Amino acid sequence: MVRELFEMARNKKACLIFFDEINTIGGARFDDGAGGDNEVQRTMLELINQLDGFDPRENIKVLMATNRPDILDPALMRPGRLDRKIEFGLPDLKGRTHIFRIHASSMNVERDIRFELLARLCPNSTGAEIRSV
Repeated sequence: MVRELFEMARNKKACLIFFDEINTIGGARFDDGAGGDNEVQRTMLELINQLDGFDPRENIKVLMATNRPDILDPALMRPGRLDRKIEFGLPDLKGRTHIFRIHASSMNVERDIRFELLARLCPNSTGAEIRSV
C-alpha cells in the first residue's frame, strides 16, 4: 500500500503525503521473540525503502506528525529520509490564554471570566486539553 501511494504521488503534478500518528508504524523495532506485529514492520520497512528512493526536489513532499517522537525508529529519522524536524511545544501562558478566549467566544459564558487566571491554573496543557475545560 505504501509503494502504491508513492507511485500514485509520482504520477501527479504535485503531491503532499501526510502520515499522522507516524509512531503507530514508525515506532522503534524490537525483537521480543514473539514475532511482533509483522504487518506493521513490513509497512515501516516499505516506507523507509520509499524514502530512500525519494528525491526531495521532485513534486512530492512528505510530512509526518507524531505526539511521541521519543519512540520513533532511528532508521526512520536518519538524515536523507526526514530532513527537517519541527517541534511544536506546549503553549505558554499567553498562548493558553488565547486558546481559552477562542473557545469561549463560541460559548455562552460570563463576560468577566479571567482567562489568564484559568491559563495559569493549566500549566503544561495542550490546546485540546484546554478546550475540554
